[in-house]
Amino acid sequence: MAKRIAVVEDEAELASLIDYNLTRGGFDVRILPGAEGTVQELESWQPDLIVLDIMLPGQDGFDICRRLRQGGKLSRVPVLFLSARADEVDRVLGLEIGGDDYITKPFSPRELVARIKAHLRRSEADAEPKQTEVVVGPFRIDIGAHRVYQHDPSGKEKEIELTSTEFRLLEFFLTHTGRAWSREQLLREVWGEQHFVTPRTVDVHIRRLREQIETKPDEPVYLVTVRGFGYRFETQA
Repeated sequence: MAKRIAVVEDEAELASLIDYNLTRGGFDVRILPGAEGTVQELESWQPDLIVLDIMLPGQDGFDICRRLRQGGKLSRVPVLFLSARADEVDRVLGLEIGGDDYITKPFSPRELVARIKAHLRRSEADAEPKQTEVVVGPFRIDIGAHRVYQHDPSGKEKEIELTSTEFRLLEFFLTHTGRAWSREQLLREVWGEQHFVTPRTVDVHIRRLREQIETKPDEPVYLVTVRGFGYRFETQA
């Protein structure tokens, strides 16, 4: 069955171009203009990946992503921002609020298709049946169910809601504790073939992960910075 790609884009000519190239790539494509009710339409259709513009009529693409990441059916579906806003602050914000990728306009349709395929391959690998459960300190990760839990000081366990990229990053750290990893090594190990991501992408996802697992994200005790090199995951706080 063809993978479903939802494209939230209000420029008709550009949407048609994207539709043409993705359809040629073998995808089942649905174009949404970004009007009110977009989140509901996305949840109803259940796409495998969302291509999301930022400047939309009546609402902001960032707001749509935030709503998706708050929980629900699409909280872990990859979101790829496609926008004319090329400033670093916009790129960083897009990743910080839960986007998995960010492409600026004008763009290469071939690159867009390649990035989508790379994200989908990652998602398929994550979905492969696994029975492995890893327990490290207060963390318990069920790799097969794609779920992560953390015990608080009182011993109560809570589930941590992560995007697919955040999950892969935390899974890697929990299975490779105690060793320092450079940004380039993390890009290779976690993002793999997605060579279009940059070391800055690692920093943004590390920050988001700290906000989920650290009591004081600015003073991390688990996911610590190795000055001048990269990051290390400590097994005990």
